[in-house]
Amino acid sequence: MKRRILYLGNKLAHKGFTPTNIDTLGPLLEQEGYNLFYAGTKKSKLLRFAQMVQMIFTYRKQVDYVLLDTYSTQYFWFAYAASQLCVFFDLKYIPILHGGDLPKRLSKSSKASRFVFGKSYRNIAPSFYLKRAFEKAGFHNIGVIPNSIDIAAYPFQSNRNYGEPRILWVRSFAEIYNPMLALKLVEKLMLQYPGTRLTMVGPDKDGSLNDCREYALKHKLPVTFTGKLSKKEWISRSTDFNIFLNTTHYDNTPVSVIEAMALGLPVVSTRVGGIPFLIKHDETGFLYEDDDLTGLIILVEKVLKDQEKKGEVIRRARLEAEGYDWTRVKQEWLKLLN
Repeated sequence: MKRRILYLGNKLAHKGFTPTNIDTLGPLLEQEGYNLFYAGTKKSKLLRFAQMVQMIFTYRKQVDYVLLDTYSTQYFWFAYAASQLCVFFDLKYIPILHGGDLPKRLSKSSKASRFVFGKSYRNIAPSFYLKRAFEKAGFHNIGVIPNSIDIAAYPFQSNRNYGEPRILWVRSFAEIYNPMLALKLVEKLMLQYPGTRLTMVGPDKDGSLNDCREYALKHKLPVTFTGKLSKKEWISRSTDFNIFLNTTHYDNTPVSVIEAMALGLPVVSTRVGGIPFLIKHDETGFLYEDDDLTGLIILVEKVLKDQEKKGEVIRRARLEAEGYDWTRVKQEWLKLLN
């Protein structure tokens, strides 16, 4: 008989929020025959927390595992409280680690971290970056299961026009993702490439979207803000672009970057967090130092001008992305849960 699982996370895609791991992994596990119960569907943080507590109490004798999406921000304390309840009820819980800044939480909240991650059945990291960071902090009950995609949903396009920069940025608008750098890049590129275009896809999280709109208006920049788009919508638009830009200050293994690699979009990204474990510079993408506008411009020009290198990079990147297909990733989940 397949296992019964209680999944705790921020399951808010049905309310217009960006889908998180619980929205994607949960249904995939259901397709494999697992029986899942979900908590985290309330928009209010307080009600969401109350729902998690109530669901743990309700299903404490019915489930085999509790999956627990764990972040570095205030949601870390949701995970802390949930893990305490799981220990009290003798439930096997599995934190799924998210966020490139999570290693800082290990030192900032060391005692709470030892409870959450030291008493778990297994901790699952989506990248070797987080695995190494946790092992360095003294945690060794760490497995690596990467985020997955359905590779068949991403048509590979190798014959893009690289005459002028047409840049795609896909992320929530938040200071930690440094969206303003993308606008400053466009401002500089227009001096040499007047046909430069930038499209930024994603919802606002902390007011950064309004700041970016005001900057673009003030400097008369050719920037399109689409707001939140479905995965299908932004993938269909990806054929109009020739560079995928990732500007974040912190990162783990962003699915949007894997998706861009699958589509044949050259990825230019900051060299932070788990990114160097996902992208090898000059082999499967192009990496620059955090907030380094000059270095970013150099790489964009390289993408536009070096046809041979660009062709090699996008082919290798596609092969790398194929390793994240669910048909491969699910084997690790089946091994863990069975």
